[in-house]
Amino acid sequence: MAVTDEAIEKIKDMIVSGALRPGERLPKESELAAELGLSRNSLREAVRALSLIRILDVRQGDGTYVTSLDPQLLLEAMSFVVDFHRDDTVLEFLAVRRILEPAATAMAASRISEQQLGALEAQLDALGAEPSVEELVACDLEFHRGIVQSSGNSVLCSLLDGLSGPTTRARIWRGLTQEDAVARTLREHRAILAALRDRDAEAARSWATVHIASVEQWLRSSL
Repeated sequence: MAVTDEAIEKIKDMIVSGALRPGERLPKESELAAELGLSRNSLREAVRALSLIRILDVRQGDGTYVTSLDPQLLLEAMSFVVDFHRDDTVLEFLAVRRILEPAATAMAASRISEQQLGALEAQLDALGAEPSVEELVACDLEFHRGIVQSSGNSVLCSLLDGLSGPTTRARIWRGLTQEDAVARTLREHRAILAALRDRDAEAARSWATVHIASVEQWLRSSL
């Protein structure tokens, strides 16, 4: 394992230093192994590990390339890891989301387009007044994703995408056990949308905080 770790570090150093750039093809396995002073087997294991976390892209019959290193691509690995959370840590994920998402919502207030606002409103209208819990949760995820994307910060968007997974079950559970959860969620969505239409960053931030904190407060009392 230590040899593979060394191989990973050496490839990482080549990328960080600029010796290998995004989209660039790695040298042939035999040449790269000799250049880095590694066995071909340890190099192969390192390439496999780095491809799993989207640093490298192995193309059969073509070679191995450095990916675009786009934040959204790299942070997909975080989503995979986050899925293994324990139920007793879901409050910690919600707490992080409560810090980040209101900030992203406030940023979106000055950047979101009229077209994007219209799409969010159409999404809420299509949901109706009495959606199923599953429909509400799916809409909730898309609603907030659309707002965060409008913040213009791809890293923030990717981080929040990764954090949404653990909270999904909490939202479903809440909808099944708390009678006014669906109506409250719909009201809060409309309030967030109204603040965005008014270009009121602080109101948008406040409503997003209330929205996430209500789930967090309910879950804390239920655990």
